[in-house]
Amino acid sequence: MERSTQCCIAGGGPAGVMLAFLLARSGVDVIVLEKHADFFRDFRGDTIHPSTLEIIYELGLLDEFLALPHQEAPRLEGRIGTSTITMADFSHVPTRCKFIALMPQWDFLNFMSDRAKRYPSFHLELNAEVNDLIEDNGRVAGVRAQTPTGPLEIRANLIVGADGRSSTVRARANLEVEDFGAPIDVLWMRLSRRPSDPDVTFGRIDAGKILVMLNRGDYWQCAFVIRKGGFAGVQARGLPAFRASLKELAPYLDDRPDELGTWDDVKLLTVKVDRLRRWYRPGLLCIGDAAHAMSPIGGVGVNLAIQDAVAAANILAAHLASPIEEGPLAAVQRRREWPARMTQNMQVFVQDRVMNRVLDSTQPMRPPWPVRLLQALPLLRAIPAYVVGVGFRPEHVRTPDAKV
Repeated sequence: MERSTQCCIAGGGPAGVMLAFLLARSGVDVIVLEKHADFFRDFRGDTIHPSTLEIIYELGLLDEFLALPHQEAPRLEGRIGTSTITMADFSHVPTRCKFIALMPQWDFLNFMSDRAKRYPSFHLELNAEVNDLIEDNGRVAGVRAQTPTGPLEIRANLIVGADGRSSTVRARANLEVEDFGAPIDVLWMRLSRRPSDPDVTFGRIDAGKILVMLNRGDYWQCAFVIRKGGFAGVQARGLPAFRASLKELAPYLDDRPDELGTWDDVKLLTVKVDRLRRWYRPGLLCIGDAAHAMSPIGGVGVNLAIQDAVAAANILAAHLASPIEEGPLAAVQRRREWPARMTQNMQVFVQDRVMNRVLDSTQPMRPPWPVRLLQALPLLRAIPAYVVGVGFRPEHVRTPDAKV
């Protein structure tokens, strides 16, 4: 099969779906190729930050969006040793929604793609896995994909790689990747939640252990931090020892770690922090994790990906009637590289200076002085709230609505 379009996006994650929505809204013909049959993927980034909620508000969709089942985190709390602390307070962020919305990513993607289908120039192809690029005189002119009905070729004025941290598009384009390393991996799991449990998004740090718990209503989505490549060692010590670690960190869980019946109930997230030196080639642009893979620290990956999509739409929508030149693509990188770089620098600092020390520790922990300062001067909690909830360079919708 052969098709043509103005923009073809590889990857139906937050960056790809948001960019497709904004382009279709502007009257640009766009095709999204998603390799899976649906958006249902467990243990993906489920945090919708205040700046993303602001974008949804600018699109006139906020009330519909918040009608979906979700939880709201107006602050981020943690327990270091025996001290309970508030790390971030979103009540001061300059957005309409002063909280992080916790929502399964598939609900967010289904919502945005359903709204995108209101525009006739939006096309979503599921079960379509991009496996190669089509080049013409040094320019990327299309993609090849595999579908259940056979091979598919799509020619486009622009190809966008939004296919995540293991991007096929960036690999086939031979774009150079700068790897900053990550000393940690994360084990994700679900545990049931009871009405008597804390109602906040919660982190727990003590000697050699880090556990983050996201309140998802009737269950906790839990992230247990381990050393890079350490999952085999955790498994070798046995599931009972792992359950005991969870009970030690969060005693109120009582017997709920026993809900982890086999290691199949524990999912490994291999953490990467990397960034492309150049995000584009003639006819091609990478955004989101395909351009800059983020650590899960701060849960900001989805936020950065969506801001990339908004910036790309703002800059590129008016240029897509013909094969796009490098100038606008370079403008997207100039706009988005600095916030990606700053966020990754922050994540690497926390990984190397904080998490390494915690995982090496064998003694009970106490809050370091910057954390104690946040407790002594509550207004300072607005600073981490802004960095996590809004980011270093928030984006706003500048593209027109073709239906208006």
